[in-house]
Amino acid sequence: MNTDTAQNRTIDTANGVKLHTVTWGTSQTHQQKPIVLVHGLASNAMLWEGAALALSSLGHLVTAVDLRGHGLSEKPESGYDMQTVTKDLAGVLSELQKDGFTQPVVCGQSWGGNVVVELAHTNPKLVSGVVCVDGGFLELQNHYPNWDDCAEALRPPTIAGTRIADFKNYLKRAHPDWPETGINGAMSCMEHLPDGTLRPWLNLERHLMVLRGLWEHHPTHIYSQINVPVMFVPAEGPSGIFNETKRSAIEHAMQLVPQVKVEWFSPADHDLHAQHPERFAQVVHAAITDGFF
Repeated sequence: MNTDTAQNRTIDTANGVKLHTVTWGTSQTHQQKPIVLVHGLASNAMLWEGAALALSSLGHLVTAVDLRGHGLSEKPESGYDMQTVTKDLAGVLSELQKDGFTQPVVCGQSWGGNVVVELAHTNPKLVSGVVCVDGGFLELQNHYPNWDDCAEALRPPTIAGTRIADFKNYLKRAHPDWPETGINGAMSCMEHLPDGTLRPWLNLERHLMVLRGLWEHHPTHIYSQINVPVMFVPAEGPSGIFNETKRSAIEHAMQLVPQVKVEWFSPADHDLHAQHPERFAQVVHAAITDGFF
């Protein structure tokens, strides 16, 4: 099936912020279950482009969203806690229902994985289920009991002022196996300035507010209360602070979530959806066609 040209729009969440979305396909041409894609911390909707194109080609109506403070969405000074961000997403889903997104499968990566777990808990009627892409199990307090230690350890690198061409070359060297959609999607995390440099759409202050919201979130406290299917798609890659405990976290989730499925990507980067978009699309499509969602 041919994919339609991506359509950009701004959606009023009715939660005090307007969010930018990108949609592939229409409800008339794409009859498979609709899918909504939610990025991670300091990321953006376009990092999903490769996966969205692959899902669209399989017949799914697909929308990716820039969460508050990110990408082309509004950037208020507050509201970066998990509950508010989840209400934003629920507002987007309510509006998207008018365009054929009836009970979509909602996929979230990293921080976005925790967001969609919270969504599944608070707004189960809006979704058929959720997919947590190397996220949904993140409990930062297990690694950093003290917030200041977390903020110091996970403070983002300084990117502002880097020349656009230099940063793109860096991404290509760091991710030699990523397709062009992944590299371009990562470049879209930054505002490209007239002087040839870039700066993150998500500034440092808001980045730390999002991180604080994630640090305060405890998905294990709500797993057993989630009554829609949850599929975890974790990545096993180079050693990092989460890889040592990731398997035990996933095993714990499998014990607590009533309807659960796991598909490991190994080896894979944290942004496995950007690295392996077609494979990711096939995994989600298979879970839908097999009746898990």
